[in-house]
Amino acid sequence: MAILASPMKACCKMTQKKILTVIGARPQIIKAAALSRAIQTHFSEQIEEILVHTGQHYDENMSAVFFEELGIPKPDYNLAVGSGSHGHMTAAMLSGLEAILEKEKPAAVVIYGDTNSTIAAALAAAKIHIPVVHIEAGLRSFNKAMPEEINRIAADHMSTLLFVPTQAGIANLTKEGFELVHQTKARIDAPHVYHCGDIMYDNSLYFAQLSDQKSRIITELELNQTPFVLCTIHRDSNTDDPVALESIFRALLALVEQTNMRVILPLHPRTRGKIQTLLNPSFQEKLSAETRIQLIDPAGFLDMIALEKNARMIVTDSGGVQKEAYFFAKPCVILREQTEWVEVVEAGAAILTGSDTQKILEAATQLLSQTIQTDASIFGNGRAAEFICEKIIADL
Repeated sequence: MAILASPMKACCKMTQKKILTVIGARPQIIKAAALSRAIQTHFSEQIEEILVHTGQHYDENMSAVFFEELGIPKPDYNLAVGSGSHGHMTAAMLSGLEAILEKEKPAAVVIYGDTNSTIAAALAAAKIHIPVVHIEAGLRSFNKAMPEEINRIAADHMSTLLFVPTQAGIANLTKEGFELVHQTKARIDAPHVYHCGDIMYDNSLYFAQLSDQKSRIITELELNQTPFVLCTIHRDSNTDDPVALESIFRALLALVEQTNMRVILPLHPRTRGKIQTLLNPSFQEKLSAETRIQLIDPAGFLDMIALEKNARMIVTDSGGVQKEAYFFAKPCVILREQTEWVEVVEAGAAILTGSDTQKILEAATQLLSQTIQTDASIFGNGRAAEFICEKIIADL
């Protein structure tokens, strides 16, 4: 496997702490924007960031455009791993990351969330005694059939600094034996746990105004005066099961019939392929004939914000989109049996349905009939990234 490196950065001051940030999936690229922005704006003298892209999302529309759109520095390394089985991808990342860590010798490795890139980076760093900083620590769906649940639990228990977005996450870590009182210097056997707020709330506040200025997707799709539902589907449990996938699309077909609203579905390339290979040809024809369901290419983050802000309702299996729906006070049908973001469900802003057609329709009807009340302060004050930088400087 080739490791593609950019030219070496200029020599940094000895007082700087070098951190190596590992990203691979599209949501992680977005999350990394908040930390990179905080470093560039407030902490450039204290922190040097080396950015590693594993290439887990390798489609141009799923990665490269995000760096340009969000103003994230070009990655210093790209492992170009691409797609494959969990084992193949994780092993390739582990090997490539270990070589980079040996070369760069960072003070810490920063990881986000719960992907294969997350667990590979945590393993690579912990095995050679480099502190791991886990952003979005403490989240639990309590469903270990989800690969993400395994990744997030293991990553937390290999971390030296754990930055938790919500009080529910703090409670989860407490139950698992993590201490909240810091009596010694942070280390893997005595990690420091912090409630910092959600780094994606930082981004939503920062990019919402920029989206209003730059995004043209609402006009391009002729949605200005048209009520619509925004839908995203990408989880294996939905895309790889023909029964679940058809059940979701049956619900969407029924929804447009009942409400006469359009459904806009930015589609991951992998999901588009599953529709073509798993769904019955006659059902595909029925789906294609319904012009009110519009499948579009993956949307950039600014366009996604525009779609979220203007949608009448959101239907998704994405953890990030669940939260953004809440940030923008949009009702949300969650196409999962469990969620790590329990706050949005407890607030009555979202309903868990799994892939069941009838449950999806019942939830949509209920949510469309009520006014959503949200309190975004449960996700922090919009300064999570700055808080994280301060603690990295102080604790490592």
